[in-house]
Amino acid sequence: MKKGILIISICILASILIFETSKYTARKSYHVEDDSNTEVSAEIDSEISLETDTEASADISTEASTEMENELAENLDADNTEVLDAESDEESHSSEPTVEEKVSSDESIDVTEIVEDKRMLVFLDAYKETYQAEIDPLVREHDYDLSCFVNDGSFTRYVGDDRYSYRLGVDVSHHDGEIDWKAVKDAGIEFAILRIGYRGYGSEGTLNEDKMFRTYIEGAHEAGLDVGCYIFSQAINTDEAREEAQLCLDILKDYELELPVVYDPESILNANARTDYVSGEQFTENTIVFCEMIKDAGYQPMIYSNMLWEAFQFDLKKLSDYPIWYADYEPLPQTPYNFEYWQYSNTGNVPGISEMVDLDIQLIKN
Repeated sequence: MKKGILIISICILASILIFETSKYTARKSYHVEDDSNTEVSAEIDSEISLETDTEASADISTEASTEMENELAENLDADNTEVLDAESDEESHSSEPTVEEKVSSDESIDVTEIVEDKRMLVFLDAYKETYQAEIDPLVREHDYDLSCFVNDGSFTRYVGDDRYSYRLGVDVSHHDGEIDWKAVKDAGIEFAILRIGYRGYGSEGTLNEDKMFRTYIEGAHEAGLDVGCYIFSQAINTDEAREEAQLCLDILKDYELELPVVYDPESILNANARTDYVSGEQFTENTIVFCEMIKDAGYQPMIYSNMLWEAFQFDLKKLSDYPIWYADYEPLPQTPYNFEYWQYSNTGNVPGISEMVDLDIQLIKN
């Protein structure tokens, strides 16, 4: 009898074990299948470029594809605020921050710290991700008193430092629509940086003039504003950087310009782009070629940058001859490096401009 009970108990235990094992196997198989589906989906998503997302059929014409690519590039640059998102675009950017450089966003932010005799900068990107990078001792640093940057609810000013004066400005592209430049001037804005053109980020990489540039520059000058310009770059080599410089020069021959011609290379988020695998070294070389061509034509070149590009893309030691237009939407500029213009907001409100607009401040040494 005892043997029979023992045998029955063993059978019951074996059945339970087999049942639990099968459940575990089923769960594991489900997650593997789910992960596989996610990977396949991500792979499919990564292969679908934005210029083909809205194609009605596979035989859409080359002309239509190029037009679509250009329009999407314009839309992407609507605010001129694209930055390198290393987390979401980690496979496509060879010079993205490493695990050691990227810091958990719930850590307290200390501007600088000393690590093994190196000065380290901890900073936030536009998406509040936290990064850490070594401060290059060979690159010139700014000497602004950060306590002098004061926001009055409308604009950021620089007050209390007799070494510097300041001017307020905006930067715009055709996405900002019709602009009443007199109202902009009356609001205290003294300069404008206008998008002169852009290169599409798809495989064709066509160059285009901003369709409102000529209207904007004439209106801004008539209202008494000083004007500079920028080009949204997607150059993958120095030849294309020269093409972008030439586009600027061809347009500018008809106009006077008081402020710099800005080179604005940017990363494209959440989409395949022709610049995905361009190295920081190549970006730096492209920038030098563009700036030298602009300078040789008699204009002042300038570089648009942000802290991610300064930390992980540009070789700033090679770019020391050119002023920096620095973009950062934190309350104070986080860069330790020198800059002459600060784009401090992409959500500004200025009379005369119906859309939210980028706001800038120029620092002028007295």
